[in-house]
Amino acid sequence: MQPAAQKTPDLTGAYERKSLAKSLSRLFDQWELDNAARLNLLGLSEKSRALLPRYRSGDQGLPNSRDALDRAGWLLAIHKALRLLYPYNDELRKSWVRRRNRAFDNRTPLEVMTERGLIGLATVSRYLDFQRGH
Repeated sequence: MQPAAQKTPDLTGAYERKSLAKSLSRLFDQWELDNAARLNLLGLSEKSRALLPRYRSGDQGLPNSRDALDRAGWLLAIHKALRLLYPYNDELRKSWVRRRNRAFDNRTPLEVMTERGLIGLATVSRYLDFQRGH
């Protein structure tokens, strides 16, 4: 008997994208990010500021675009890696993205992510994976 194949979640539906937006809003709250950083990490312009409260409430879903869903995936991977690396240190898990790191030339992971966009998100996520031994 073969193990059941894992089904890849479909994030293109409105409900799923609303849930994803709400989850990312909670993550950004934990990281104590300002609106400019939130918009940047989501790949949105300053003109999109009005979307943030709608994301938080679950009234608006993330855009159904490859870029938005890729960004969400990298952000959730970073969150997961921090939970695995620091399971008993809530404060470090929440502040890690704002702490200077020698691996990033003494810049914060948040600076890497906001300055380099999608590549920065991937860089930070892969760094954490390396730290976990993956």
